[in-house]
Amino acid sequence: MRESPGDWDFLVIGGGATGLGAAVDAAARGYRTLLVEQSDFAKATSSRSTKLIHGGLRYLRRWDFHLVRESLRERELLLRNAPHLVRPLSFIVPHYAWWERPYYGAGLKLYDLLAGQFRLNGSKRNSREEVLEHLPTLQPNGLRGGIRYFDGQFDDARLAICLAQTLEDLGGVPVNYARVESFLKDSGRVCGAVVRDVETGQSHEIRARTVVNATGVFTDAVRRMDCPQTRNVITASQGAHIVLDKSFLPGDSALLIPRTDDGRLLFAIPWHDRTLVGTTDTPVLETSLEPRPFHAEIEFLLKHAGRYLSRKPLERDILSAFAGLRPLVKANEARNTARLSRDHILLVSPSGLVSVAGGKWTTYRKMGEDTVNAAGFSGRPSRTRNLHLHGWTEEGGANTHWRVYGADGPRLRVLLQENAEWSKPLHPRLPYCAGEVVWGVRHEMARTVEDVLSRRTRALMLDGRASAEVAPMVAALMAGELGRDEKWMKEQVSAFQTLADAYLPPKV
Repeated sequence: MRESPGDWDFLVIGGGATGLGAAVDAAARGYRTLLVEQSDFAKATSSRSTKLIHGGLRYLRRWDFHLVRESLRERELLLRNAPHLVRPLSFIVPHYAWWERPYYGAGLKLYDLLAGQFRLNGSKRNSREEVLEHLPTLQPNGLRGGIRYFDGQFDDARLAICLAQTLEDLGGVPVNYARVESFLKDSGRVCGAVVRDVETGQSHEIRARTVVNATGVFTDAVRRMDCPQTRNVITASQGAHIVLDKSFLPGDSALLIPRTDDGRLLFAIPWHDRTLVGTTDTPVLETSLEPRPFHAEIEFLLKHAGRYLSRKPLERDILSAFAGLRPLVKANEARNTARLSRDHILLVSPSGLVSVAGGKWTTYRKMGEDTVNAAGFSGRPSRTRNLHLHGWTEEGGANTHWRVYGADGPRLRVLLQENAEWSKPLHPRLPYCAGEVVWGVRHEMARTVEDVLSRRTRALMLDGRASAEVAPMVAALMAGELGRDEKWMKEQVSAFQTLADAYLPPKV
């Protein structure tokens, strides 16, 4: 970044799904691309999803067939291009009333139809016995049967890291902990930005032919840096999740609760040997890099999970609770964020700043393609439809936490042999070993204890207490790699343990 301050075709602001997608698309076309992120890659919304790559069944209720069809097409591309991070997963929609079987069955047949040639497996009616075989802890009283269908599951933060590595493979430059403080302009046109290194405090003037604002819920704040009179286009909606022990959902399938008290769909999903339950849709006025679930959201998730599971989860069963903010595009001042579209929009300001807003993880690639085209770079066609992402392997690998490393797995195993201590588990309740911390620093741009325990591994989301307990060990390993001192280690441990405490159930 310092060596080429004025030689960029694209400067992309934002290291979440949207920004990474745009940067990879630009770099794949051969454009010199720099991406900067004020914190860590996927620090905000992009690491806090429901971990699904899907068409969006609930969009069918709004007749949003275009978004569903596009999402299902993108689901297929991700399954092909990142099989180490995205895999098919079986879902069961149980029915307890006579009318639920034909009603939900019709919706899923339409879902199959919209998927067309990209259909994973057709939806299929299951008997009561078959449903309980797949979901043995489902509430059996009154159960008549269910419908089984397939969608995609992924690890969101790991896909973000993979995209940053893919960008680098393509000759682009991803930089975390680099904050844009102002724009550079030439004759009223945006021609770059002043970027501050958050770690050192040093500022750099970066010039680029095109600047892309892909900052999610912070989109409007960045647009106002360009033009203070800009009207807001983003409405933030919070989605909360809780993580429970695998024993709450020990089968091979996910549970889809087709209708909650507020009319949403709710999922209980097997994820990294845990049970993930989510999500909510709560309008919020304040945006934050670290939103917290409201107590009412936790109660909502526990109540609805308890209706469908034979063992009702309680607050004390929660291993971790987290929330993310959706950057939804306003629609006629709508008050109900659940009804706002998950599609994306592109805005080009009079000064030439390109802003991309809205969207969801499943369509990140298409959003990136549309963004580069909107910037006036459609002369070279997008190459990302058939672009294998970093770590691609033909089979994807076994369904363990090692799968996320893909083709990097053999290199990681070589690293583990450097030190006998690195093969030892970080914690009895976590699947990770010490060497993965070293790998995250050397090969995945991890800079803080949080980077490692929240996004390079998913320890913070899998078990908040266990992750806090291993923070000192992680800090020591990182200090050795980064050349940090005792003061840095203490600050890192303190900051992370405070953060981990917030991932435990909120107090009333």
